[in-house]
Amino acid sequence: MTRFLNVIAVSAAVEAARKIAPPPQPETVPLDLASGRILAAPVRSDTDIPGFDRSVVDGYAVRAADTVGSSEAMPAMLRCVGRVAMGEVTVALRAGPGECAYVPTGGILPDSTDAVVMVENAEPAGDMILVKKVVSFGENVLRHDEDYRKGDVMLPAGRRLSPQDTGVLAAAGCGSVPVTRKPVVGIISTGNELVPFTKVPKKGQVRDANASMLAAYLQGYGCLPRQYGIVRDEKAAFESAIVKAVAECDVVLLSGGSSKDDRDMTAGTIAAKGEVLVHGIAIAPGKPTIIGRVFGKPVFGLPGHPASAYIVLIAIVCPLLDRMIGADRPQVRTVTATLDLNVPSQRGREDYVRVKVNDGIATPVFGKSGLLNTLVASDGVIRIPAGSEGLEKGSTVEVILW
Repeated sequence: MTRFLNVIAVSAAVEAARKIAPPPQPETVPLDLASGRILAAPVRSDTDIPGFDRSVVDGYAVRAADTVGSSEAMPAMLRCVGRVAMGEVTVALRAGPGECAYVPTGGILPDSTDAVVMVENAEPAGDMILVKKVVSFGENVLRHDEDYRKGDVMLPAGRRLSPQDTGVLAAAGCGSVPVTRKPVVGIISTGNELVPFTKVPKKGQVRDANASMLAAYLQGYGCLPRQYGIVRDEKAAFESAIVKAVAECDVVLLSGGSSKDDRDMTAGTIAAKGEVLVHGIAIAPGKPTIIGRVFGKPVFGLPGHPASAYIVLIAIVCPLLDRMIGADRPQVRTVTATLDLNVPSQRGREDYVRVKVNDGIATPVFGKSGLLNTLVASDGVIRIPAGSEGLEKGSTVEVILW
């Protein structure tokens, strides 16, 4: 082992994790399954969009010059030469000087027209239209390449696709989409005291809360969690579980077994099968976290307490996952709020304090590190830098949302 509780800064731990992240792997998925995925390559428009000059209102297509000087008192009188039908090319429909044509929203502009008068500003009078408002060139018109030009990058690589993005991709004719493959993340729970959450624990036992919590978060983050159950603190069984998980997954999370107790074999097993890069991070909670590699795959030893494991997942593991999925920005959600209480901190470590957020006010949720209720009573955490002795009431803080 290169380090055993040789505590390093959070920034150094994040960098160590990012350095061992496998590169993104591309795959292609159908458009209707692309929402929430990360683009592996930029998507370019295969044509001008919308592809023709079109009206953005219900009205009359006109030559803007024919409306000069028109008003309620002295409207311009234009002869209506016809109506534009949606979805049809109106080659024969042409509005010359002193003429206009009715066009619905989204309809193609007839040749020689360059603006649209809204129906609210026009009044039919037989085959004549009284135009009561001046319109300028291009008013109420979407030009044929105003949205995207052929060859334009519509969506860049690294973008997490939203439902509205899939609409843009459909407009570009993308039936299939290049995205990055979802990392498979193995989760192994360790500890003789653990029992499955389906069992009633006896005295001295605790239900395994971490595996379900980590799996749920990872799934929402764009990964494929794979749970390997509970492994007792027995060397052969522990080694076998790690070897199996590493062979089947891209990343492995070991929940528990990261402390200095001689019975905890995580660091020793990782070192025997690969290398320990970090054992000890100046973060609270989560100090005894391990970062290593086994057979070239990233392996993390997370603390056993759910709150600690959750903080380390967000602060240390997620930056590695961001690189693996090719995200162009961190995928954690944040909001800005004002702190309504003083929060003390120990200089030299990065503290993550749970907070409740309401109407832009962040209220700390204090409690002992092993408590579960603070996880559900809070909306997220605030980060107190290692060089600070705390934050004062009234400070503007960034809340990392759960």
